[in-house]
Amino acid sequence: MPEIVLHYIWERCLWAGIAQQTTDGRRVEILSVGEHNHDAGPDYSHARVRIDGKEWVGNIEIHVNSSDWFKHRHHLDKSYDNIILHVVRTADKEVYNSHGETITQCELQYPGDKDYLSGLFEHAQHMDSAVGRIGCAEQLLHEPGLLTQGWRKTLLRKRLECKRASIMRLLEITKGSWEHALYISLARNFGFHTNSLPFEQLAINTPLSYLQKHRNSLFQLTVMLLGQAGLIRPEEKELQKEYAFLQNKFNLTPMDPSMWKHARMRPQNSPELRIRQFAQLLYQSESLLSKILDTNELKDLEKLFVFEQNSVTSLGKSSIDILLINTVIPYKYAYALHHNAAGLEPKQDSHSDRIMQLMEQIAPENNTIVRQWRVLGQRVKNAADTQALLHLYQNYCQHHECINCEVGYKIFQDKQLKLF
Repeated sequence: MPEIVLHYIWERCLWAGIAQQTTDGRRVEILSVGEHNHDAGPDYSHARVRIDGKEWVGNIEIHVNSSDWFKHRHHLDKSYDNIILHVVRTADKEVYNSHGETITQCELQYPGDKDYLSGLFEHAQHMDSAVGRIGCAEQLLHEPGLLTQGWRKTLLRKRLECKRASIMRLLEITKGSWEHALYISLARNFGFHTNSLPFEQLAINTPLSYLQKHRNSLFQLTVMLLGQAGLIRPEEKELQKEYAFLQNKFNLTPMDPSMWKHARMRPQNSPELRIRQFAQLLYQSESLLSKILDTNELKDLEKLFVFEQNSVTSLGKSSIDILLINTVIPYKYAYALHHNAAGLEPKQDSHSDRIMQLMEQIAPENNTIVRQWRVLGQRVKNAADTQALLHLYQNYCQHHECINCEVGYKIFQDKQLKLF
């Protein structure tokens, strides 16, 4: 069996309804298959599984046979040390990470009919086509209007509600500190997907209070973050010396530098540059949370992320847009709802709805998912459109929740009417 078929089975949740367990007999519940990683490193990131009642969040690696782990030399690669589950067809060998620690494995159970698997292989070869990924693609090609503007607005609100839920969980971790929660969220999004997890870990390992003690020194802010990331090179003696001082002062523990991804990455996206940009933002943006909450014009929000002259390379327009979409607007939205006295869904003319309208002023995102919707004739004018379409794809199409989608339900109703 080609490995791509296992990927297809994993992503399409074709294992659903079948009991799963680890090779040592513990119950496995797959809560989220994660996001397919097309860069160097594990196959899927941000996955969630529950093993014997304990929930794990992290990376998944998939192989036909367990022994492929060693063929691919993952046991020597530190970027595979945080695998939460090794998913295989056949567990022919125990596997372990670069520290010699055993990796938990699961022989994925799924329908085993040969004709069925043969059909899956044919479908798997077309996984990247829009028709192969979006169940109603054929209908949308002929009738794009099935996906209404009203459903898009609902999807955008659902998207923001999901982001708000993440913010509220962060507030629990930071003991109700909106400023500290914003710091962690900004850090995560400075990773721009590829390095989002290590950037988030960097923020968690480097408390904001430590950075604030040196916020008047860009040099010390940069050194503390680079040192904590484990990315100060041996030849950078001055930085090494300063970090040693800060490390001793705050009892800091640096990260494993192998967590950061560099492969197939443009220089402007390197983690070292992104960390320097993040330090610059902290340096020049005192009371950033207050500024974000008090600023309601898009052009003024954008200015918060424009760096002072003679600083590090400035953030590009598309990078600023991503930070606004994924951090700034969700925080304004979450804060508005949190301080709604009644705690109810706001009215259409409320502050939170005006915040949502900021999405309509931002340029649309450009990624593989958005391009699939464009192929199907869907209008994509702004970030409100792309956020709605991303939510539709990730929470309905990928999980075959067609009956709970307005488009899928309409198609279902039409088919029922034709039967009578």
